[in-house]
Amino acid sequence: MRLKISHMTEYSYDEPVEFALQRLRLTPKDCPGQKVLHWQSLVSGAGHEAAYDDHFGNRVELVSVSGGEKTIRIMASGEVETEERNGVFGPHLGYVPLWLFHRETALTKPGKLIKELARSVSGDGELARLHAMMGALHEAVEYRKDVTGTGTTAEQALELKAGVCQDHAHIFIAAARVMGMPARYISGYMLDGGDAGAASHAWAEAHVPGLGWVGFDAANDVCPDERYVRVASGLDYADTAPVSGMRIGTAPEMIIVTVSVEQEQ
Repeated sequence: MRLKISHMTEYSYDEPVEFALQRLRLTPKDCPGQKVLHWQSLVSGAGHEAAYDDHFGNRVELVSVSGGEKTIRIMASGEVETEERNGVFGPHLGYVPLWLFHRETALTKPGKLIKELARSVSGDGELARLHAMMGALHEAVEYRKDVTGTGTTAEQALELKAGVCQDHAHIFIAAARVMGMPARYISGYMLDGGDAGAASHAWAEAHVPGLGWVGFDAANDVCPDERYVRVASGLDYADTAPVSGMRIGTAPEMIIVTVSVEQEQ
């Protein structure tokens, strides 16, 4: 499947920005299941400083603002060709050791509810248990916007029984790690959000013996297929946020994010 993607983020300020240094994780890379045909990132109101691959293998662009700008616009767009792999990414790649993905973070620290979720599922082998957990999580946590934020923990979202794809991914990751499996957070895009209704999307992957990394999208209760494009991976959302960094001065008055994913004929 050939997918055309555009992702625009615009920050508007009441007063000129004194200084900002931002990391952009908006560039997908060739990997099992996808080939990037072409991609570009354009920034208005800021300047490119550097580009590099971080320790998770994510492509990162560093941009800075120091000219008293009141509007900053970031635009990423391109085309990616994908293939159906039934959610299987495959063997672990890169410099980060597999054992690191057992490590809990502030966003994925398991509490009583997550431990109960992990203990409640059963199945014939790890893969069956993970599928069962995805289904149980999909039933337990309603997809609902404006209930949680980027700082909401997995345990808090499970207690609320509501959240977005980020929360579903964090809960799944935390529970998989309780079950003794390495798990990681994936950010990217999805054609047709289904139940989640989103084009910018997030899901989880767990490492299954004999298969390697396998994706689980609990927000939609499916394994990622050819409709999905992966951009970044990490221990949780903080490692994969499309835009992150530091700012000196006023906070933005308005943030507008527009994402579209279309299938090319």
